[in-house]
Amino acid sequence: MIDFSLEKNQIELKEKVRDFANTYMKPEARKYDDLAEFPWPIVKKAYEEGIMNGPMSPEFGGHGHSILESAIASEELGAGCVGIGICLDANTLALTPLYLGANDEQKKRFFGQINEEKSVAAYALTEPNAGSDVAGIKTQAILNGDKYILNGHKRYITNGSPSSFITVFALTNPEKGARSLTAFVVPTDSPGIEIVADMRKMGQKASVQTEFKFHDVEIPVENRIGREGQGFLLAMKTFERTRTGVAALAIGNAREAYETSKEWAKKRIQFGKPIASYQLQQKKLAEMITEITKAQFLTWRLGVLRNEGRATSAQISMCKRNNVDMALNIAREARQILGAMGITGEYSIMRHMMNLESVITYEGTHDIHLLITGMDITGENAFK
Repeated sequence: MIDFSLEKNQIELKEKVRDFANTYMKPEARKYDDLAEFPWPIVKKAYEEGIMNGPMSPEFGGHGHSILESAIASEELGAGCVGIGICLDANTLALTPLYLGANDEQKKRFFGQINEEKSVAAYALTEPNAGSDVAGIKTQAILNGDKYILNGHKRYITNGSPSSFITVFALTNPEKGARSLTAFVVPTDSPGIEIVADMRKMGQKASVQTEFKFHDVEIPVENRIGREGQGFLLAMKTFERTRTGVAALAIGNAREAYETSKEWAKKRIQFGKPIASYQLQQKKLAEMITEITKAQFLTWRLGVLRNEGRATSAQISMCKRNNVDMALNIAREARQILGAMGITGEYSIMRHMMNLESVITYEGTHDIHLLITGMDITGENAFK
């Protein structure tokens, strides 16, 4: 028998992050979405309230949260605002390669910097011609004495321009291609880093995605994470830890859309009675909460399997795709329940929909995750 109940400390974590989201995120979500501005005050408050960097170990400023506990927290952040939630969770994304592959001195130095400054880091893997296809990366870091010389182009880098440092993935031997992919910590204010632009987006506007160009940027050898050629493995191991969080953010987003439409249906009077009394609206709401509950159980179970070392990459991909697809469908149904009010700025439904359109692509597109599942069930590699 699978026990889906949460332990006392997990319930307390859920309540703590929910309170943070209700108090600091929801009231400001529309403002930061309208301004397309990085929510620094909320990030600082997240540090004060012990919300940031949960999965990191306590010695490095975190709370030692398991994958399940991280998912529980991310769901509540998603209910507050996916855009702001991505800002907070993307810091974990950037720090995870350090957590997995850095030596003790590097961990003390870089985790210490982030926690002392109460700042954020960025994860720079994606390039103009290398999104899902990591093997297409062209950015190079060539060893020259006691330094690497970094040249290349990164795009759609969450927390990019506000970051203190960037975890950059680059080729150390272009002839070997992705087999030489290596991770480096690069201070964002390093000479030779060009911030081309913070990208203008139609969704997820409360988070910042930046385009960078690197022109002969010098990286000390001691800023390399692990050995040369370990970058691909580090990147994939990082996604295995963080994609569950993205799946959980989507649940929170769906839950908020459901709650908004349910409350509207209970007070909206048409033909002399609340529209919640009509069978069609009840059917929609019942299907919404059913799909949300199924996604929660899937994510929580996957968190348990991941904690036990039994979750597979294919299962993680299935969960991420399922939950984002579920959340987007619920946001669309919620929009219809609200009628014309659903497309106004007075309600959050359209913001949820536009945010989720971005999350479809975040940490792997729908199509890529389908192919990963397809390869798992058929044994055939469609990527070749």
